[in-house]
Amino acid sequence: MSDHHLSDSVLGRVVNEIEETAIAVILGLMTIITFINVVLRYGFNTGIIWGLEATTFLFAWLVLFGVSYAVKVTANLGVDAVINLFSAPVRRFLALVAAAVFIAYGALLLKGAWDYWANFANLPRTTGRWFPTGLEEMKRTSYRGWYEVVDIPMPEWLRWIEPLMNEGEEYEKIPRFIPYFILPFGMALLLFRVVQATWRIATGRDENLIVSHEAEDAIEDVAHMNRER
Repeated sequence: MSDHHLSDSVLGRVVNEIEETAIAVILGLMTIITFINVVLRYGFNTGIIWGLEATTFLFAWLVLFGVSYAVKVTANLGVDAVINLFSAPVRRFLALVAAAVFIAYGALLLKGAWDYWANFANLPRTTGRWFPTGLEEMKRTSYRGWYEVVDIPMPEWLRWIEPLMNEGEEYEKIPRFIPYFILPFGMALLLFRVVQATWRIATGRDENLIVSHEAEDAIEDVAHMNRER
């Protein structure tokens, strides 16, 4: 591995662009849909029927993108009063232990997210109780790609997935595997970010997983404002 951060690699830059672009687009879509619905409701006594469900899904996508992005920008809050009592080598060791636990936790989340999403995507779930030991045998009765959401209508430009996922039958609403895809994707991003953070600790670039000190930053901002007066 070179001296550059993992986030400076090609994969890191691609993930950065995906996260930042997705967060911006999701916020924009939520704002537009909500604004249009408010105007229609109070101005014309009508509304977009699928607006609430769409913003709910978008908010879920925003949260799950935000989980991994918070690890990337070290925005996680934590208490390090006890850790700071130890010497630098001990702090680094404790940070690596915490990172290992975080990686195991992220792997569990990814397995659970995949198994839940696969149920709606006509894909095999993993075997094994805690960590994947293989893939289950798929049967025709295992296919659940026909599950739809409640309100969001199926757009015409997505009709091409019907022969693949619904045996040629038409969807009235969008299939659930589309909005639910954020579950395994978001957990994969989280695991990637945790591995990044662990590598930074292992190579001495960071001391621990806790970098954000919101209260201290707020106090410093106020002090800086007072000095400028």
